[in-house]
Amino acid sequence: MTAQQQTRPQAATKPVRWAADVVATMREGARVRLDYSAQSLWRVDRMIDDIRREGAPYAAVQDVLRGFGAYAGEVIVRQTGAEWWASGGDHWIRTPDGRLWDPVDEARRCFTGHGSLRLLCRDATVSVP
Repeated sequence: MTAQQQTRPQAATKPVRWAADVVATMREGARVRLDYSAQSLWRVDRMIDDIRREGAPYAAVQDVLRGFGAYAGEVIVRQTGAEWWASGGDHWIRTPDGRLWDPVDEARRCFTGHGSLRLLCRDATVSVP
């Protein structure tokens, strides 16, 4: 581990807050309940798709996308016991089998029509043979 890398709890501080913020925003603003379940990621993928179809510029939604990615990461963390890692301002998760996942980047990919937080979660929660 390099001096720049941090493990939970320090590395988790920001993404956990981003996830909690998006949960609160969706509950209060959109009346959508996100419960940190894998099934809730269907809803998140659809919301990102709706934002993309509305033609919102990336700069206007980048914080929401970061929150959705952090939310998906927290779903994986809670299901697998993964840990948040951080380096150089980027945050990703490491599952117990040693694989690294970047749910924040996957949310950005969803916005471009080339990703799925639901599928990322499915892949991250399947054990490697």
